[in-house]
Amino acid sequence: MKWGKRDEEAVSPLLPEIQSPVDPGPKGASLSSAVFNISTTMIGAGIMSIPATFKVLGIIPALVIIMIVAFLGDISGEFLLRYTHSGESTTYSGLMAESFGRFGSLALQICVMITSLGCLVIYLIIIGDVLTGNLSGDVLHTGILQEWFGFHWWTSRTYALLFVVFFVMLPLVLLRRIDSLRYTSALSILLGSVFVVMCSIMAIYALWGGKSQRLRLVPDISSQGTLFSLFTTIPVFMTAFGYQINVHPIRAELGEPSDMRWAIRISLVICATFYFTIGFFGYLLFGDSIMADMLVNFDEGADSAIGVVINDVVRLSYAVHLMLVFPLINYALRANLDELLFSRKPILATDTSRFLSLTCSLLAITCAIAISIPDVWYCFQFLGSTTVVCLTFIFPASISVRDIHGISSRRDKIVAVVLILLAAGTSIIAISSNLYRQLAKLEIAEQQSPLPPTMSKGAQTALVSPEASSKGALAKIHRSCSNNMQFKQKAHTIDPEVVPIRKETK
Repeated sequence: MKWGKRDEEAVSPLLPEIQSPVDPGPKGASLSSAVFNISTTMIGAGIMSIPATFKVLGIIPALVIIMIVAFLGDISGEFLLRYTHSGESTTYSGLMAESFGRFGSLALQICVMITSLGCLVIYLIIIGDVLTGNLSGDVLHTGILQEWFGFHWWTSRTYALLFVVFFVMLPLVLLRRIDSLRYTSALSILLGSVFVVMCSIMAIYALWGGKSQRLRLVPDISSQGTLFSLFTTIPVFMTAFGYQINVHPIRAELGEPSDMRWAIRISLVICATFYFTIGFFGYLLFGDSIMADMLVNFDEGADSAIGVVINDVVRLSYAVHLMLVFPLINYALRANLDELLFSRKPILATDTSRFLSLTCSLLAITCAIAISIPDVWYCFQFLGSTTVVCLTFIFPASISVRDIHGISSRRDKIVAVVLILLAAGTSIIAISSNLYRQLAKLEIAEQQSPLPPTMSKGAQTALVSPEASSKGALAKIHRSCSNNMQFKQKAHTIDPEVVPIRKETK
């Protein structure tokens, strides 16, 4: 096929590696390197919303769904690897082109780009929440920068994200080989482990002290409205187990491509363990007050200086973890965008000007969207119900059903059809339930008068610092939340009896 020639020459992450002056060195990535990279691809922002799904589902159903989604993820990965070994294509888009022609390749590229861009936006939103806080409904949660330095223009969300993008993200996304990120991937897994361990210790300590929250083993249907509302959690799990977009670039750099099956299975076990642990202990720690981005809950004031330090370590460790995951997802986005827009140009790694322009443009767009969107839950719902479910389950299963090489057994095709029906059905129900709930919320909001915002304990502590005055503190809040129009409209209604503010003494 004319189409496959470019794939065999490419060096981008969804495409195999070649020898070139820009990208020297033979294949030889180890199994551990593949495990780190696959696990890092999965353990991204999704882990932050897992505890919120436990609140909706209860402990037992959440565990069952984690195991089912992980098992189905292994099946979809097996489909991809089987057809990669049997055919001539060595990329995900190549497999889709073999089975469904140019339309299949184009559909996959669009889904990869939307999913990757959405994930990068989610990462930056969560990093912004950690550093500069968030306004959730009528409650203000402060970030680490405000708690450490107070409310200033340079501790606002916009400037904090710009600093992170320029001095942390940009150097990492300029790396051209995915195996070059193996050390940052290993570090990100370590930081993710630190986060899980710290949360577990905090939850056990709260349980020992009688301060833990009451847990539900099964869902409370009455509080959710309808049974179909439970399906709104499925997109979060689908997003959390999405790794398929990086299967081919990681396999291309493995010294033994046959090790890829073991790398996927080991990574799925690691991630399933991570997700259940953080979901259980996060729910135990915060109960029904858990938010879609659990890191926001960690601004609650602690009873001691050690508690404050632990809260900050937990939040910072995961923020740094996301910074290190960011370049892996950016790899897939950049490669697919280049193949879509510049299919007749030389390979991306050999064209420095095109490489830099694509990299910087994508980084700028991602940062701009993250500054504009305040909540991660809606991003998870949109991605998990549309493009992620296609990439993770529907496309791999469709390749097996199409069976262009005649290698699928009858059992394989039945499994693939069931996988497609399950994925499509749950996504349709999740989208419908979300629309219904949003319409219901709008009707309730129209009937109720807005209440003045309250503040978390961390926000109150920041406001009553010695340098804060009753007018100066509010003015700093206005400046630091300049990107949040809703807060601008409500900040002046703060009741001084609810949020005590220390007055200046002359």
